[in-house]
Amino acid sequence: MKLKQNTKKALITGITGMVGSHLADFLLENSNWDIYGLCRWRSPLNNIEHLLDRVNRGDRLFLLDGDLRDASSLRNAVAQALPDYVFHLAAQSYPKTSFSGPIETLDTNINGTERLLEALRQQSGIDPIIHVCASSEIFGRVPKEKLPIDEECSIHPASPYAISKVGTDLLGRFHAEAYGQKIMTTRMFTHTGPRRGDVFAESTFAKQIAMIEAGHVEPVIKVGNLKSMRTWADVRDAVRAYYMLVTINPTPGEYYNIGGTFSCTIQDMLDHLISLSTFKDNIKVVIDPQRLRPVDADLQIPNTKKFQDHTGWQPQITFEKTMTDLLDYWREQIARGNKFLVR
Repeated sequence: MKLKQNTKKALITGITGMVGSHLADFLLENSNWDIYGLCRWRSPLNNIEHLLDRVNRGDRLFLLDGDLRDASSLRNAVAQALPDYVFHLAAQSYPKTSFSGPIETLDTNINGTERLLEALRQQSGIDPIIHVCASSEIFGRVPKEKLPIDEECSIHPASPYAISKVGTDLLGRFHAEAYGQKIMTTRMFTHTGPRRGDVFAESTFAKQIAMIEAGHVEPVIKVGNLKSMRTWADVRDAVRAYYMLVTINPTPGEYYNIGGTFSCTIQDMLDHLISLSTFKDNIKVVIDPQRLRPVDADLQIPNTKKFQDHTGWQPQITFEKTMTDLLDYWREQIARGNKFLVR
């Protein structure tokens, strides 16, 4: 398909992930941009299954082979997309996995970000507005006296993943200052919803409940640390924030905390999910030592005033709707006959 002249183009790294797929949905519905999605050849396409017909028809959505660990593939992808906007979402994003695979995590997230930003910097004919997605995990273990967490809060990363996101954050800000690239960095606090990976607490709980309801497993939910305090946002609010970030007075070098307004412990979140189940009176909860991290982040409560003042963004989707939609997502996956590990 021949692209329309003067059509803006967006490059999404990690389009097959939860956030990337929802961002593609949002941009297709709320912009007239053409969208290029960077994904590895082996990446599961489940999260964009509903969009594959558009890819096949070349209808505003194009997939590019690429890997953050392969600089040549990134240069090729950038040369094909020639983007006006870049949303850098791809990462090794599982904190617990980073303990068993720290080198891969650091290479993918830190060096991979550097490879991408260099590919964008060296490509002639473009000067894109770039969103580099860091994480609230950079703040890690925050003392109560520093709550709510603002952008200048000291960092105390509690996993190799969190350390890698410190590097990602600093690289984005460095490239903006040193090379004049139009880069903004975000520290998104806990965000979830449909398509959330099952290695994250709320999603594995919802998946286990759906498996219990379908009779696939005994009415027992395996859990890790339930004491951590989190502030919850919906992924659909998150991608709307990312769009506003790059379209409302984008300011190179700036960095923002983004997050929801509802805070509760992992225990409270689990209790709410169980309350939504028809098996709520029969479900038992057991601690699984394999689900515990050596160190865990806590008190993830953000101050998002800077971003809200700059863009006017406010979260719109309630915690209750997010959790209901997440559980319904897993119910649908189980009902389709898909098989899943109990993890």
